[in-house]
Amino acid sequence: MTAPTGTRRDPWIRRFHPTAHPPTAPVLVVLPHAGGNASFYFPFSRDLAAHAEVLTVQYPGRQERLGETGPDTVDGLVDGVERALLPWRERPVVLFGHSMGAVLAFELARRWERAGEGPRGLVLSGRRSPLAHREEAALHLQGDDALIGQLTALAGTDAGLLADPEFRELILPSLRSDYKAVETYRYEPGPPLRTAVSVLCGESDPRASVAEAMGWRELTGAAFTFRSFPGGHFYLAERHADVVRAVAEDLASFVPAPASG
Repeated sequence: MTAPTGTRRDPWIRRFHPTAHPPTAPVLVVLPHAGGNASFYFPFSRDLAAHAEVLTVQYPGRQERLGETGPDTVDGLVDGVERALLPWRERPVVLFGHSMGAVLAFELARRWERAGEGPRGLVLSGRRSPLAHREEAALHLQGDDALIGQLTALAGTDAGLLADPEFRELILPSLRSDYKAVETYRYEPGPPLRTAVSVLCGESDPRASVAEAMGWRELTGAAFTFRSFPGGHFYLAERHADVVRAVAEDLASFVPAPASG
């Protein structure tokens, strides 16, 4: 079984490597970072396809969705992802989010838990706990050069592409919208999650220190795992094999294989 019966192609979901997993196997939903697109996570889909059915979220305003205007709030983005995942909710879903995607994964898990049953697990990467609030300049209110400068500093996009005026013109609207969503997000206190959480971070990430990332522990009453890796905000590209191995371990922990015999 590769997809729920009757599933049609949804613009929010990319399935780069559809697999013939049984319905008891995990579905890993990948939620990209601010300004990110699904294709950035193609290597993770490829290397995790043996462990899960991998669905990579494609937010509006990028790649094949370039002409669309997307939500500029966390709630709006979560609404779109939640609708897209409705056909998959009978499967054991694990949410993986990097940076802004971690916030979306967390808030989606809270929403599902309030409605009844949450995901089977959360993997939160490259993002400080919502309890570790920082007072920072609102980049979404600043000029284009400030936004591009942030991308350059974090090394998440090829510097040659960022120097191309046409490329910059294409990415700036969705980048600004995403930054507005994550910079205006405020955590609303509530009960701790009942969902197991794994946190991954880069040891020299300027956007989320190890201590700030460890703070996610306070937001779940279930199992908590923490791993740090050499590297900055995009450590997951630099340490690809190590991150794939860690996520595969998390998937096996969150959704154990049925006992044989």
